[in-house]
Amino acid sequence: MTDLPLAFLQRAPLTQGTDPWLLVLMHGVGSNEQELFGLASYVPAHFHVLSLRAPYPMGPQAHAWFQFTVDTNGTRHINVAQERTAREQLERTLAQAQKELGIPPERTVLGGFSQGGIMALSALLTQPQSLRAAMVWHSRLLPEVRSLQAPAEAFAGKSLWISHGTYDNVIPLTSAHTMRDHVQALPLALDYHEYASAHEIRPDELQASMQWLDALR
Repeated sequence: MTDLPLAFLQRAPLTQGTDPWLLVLMHGVGSNEQELFGLASYVPAHFHVLSLRAPYPMGPQAHAWFQFTVDTNGTRHINVAQERTAREQLERTLAQAQKELGIPPERTVLGGFSQGGIMALSALLTQPQSLRAAMVWHSRLLPEVRSLQAPAEAFAGKSLWISHGTYDNVIPLTSAHTMRDHVQALPLALDYHEYASAHEIRPDELQASMQWLDALR
């Protein structure tokens, strides 16, 4: 692939099987597509890996999926228009990549860290027919997405990984609890884990999430 709606880096599958999978990774706010592409060597060999760049520049090599503000009490307010546009761009990018690579939604996983995890979870909740599973590291559920959620029956056969740090100083652990409690009402397979870490992906967390990814087959 040479052109998608969002800028990207890619790694082709390392094995030549007949049923490759697709993993689409999305970085956190203030970073870029290089951030999670560094994890590609840990991704199971049968995956084609795409690492996307968020659409809104914040500075040199720094991008966001949407801008937000935080009140003194910790309440966050997002730029709703930017979030909606970014989600639409992600949907188009995913559909085009699936078409060009010949990989169906049933073998597609979206993964993201922090704000990228918000995007992965939002895509699963609003467009579950477009993917098989989502992998969400240290993130949160947007209240603005709740009203856009697909009917419960659309989540049958879907899987979701959620992991968070018990002393995350950027997105509190209560945000992970909110995600967990929300999706437990849906007919999907949830793997939820907490790690003794801050706002970071620990080696043991990465290893466990890659094992989960490999077991989706």
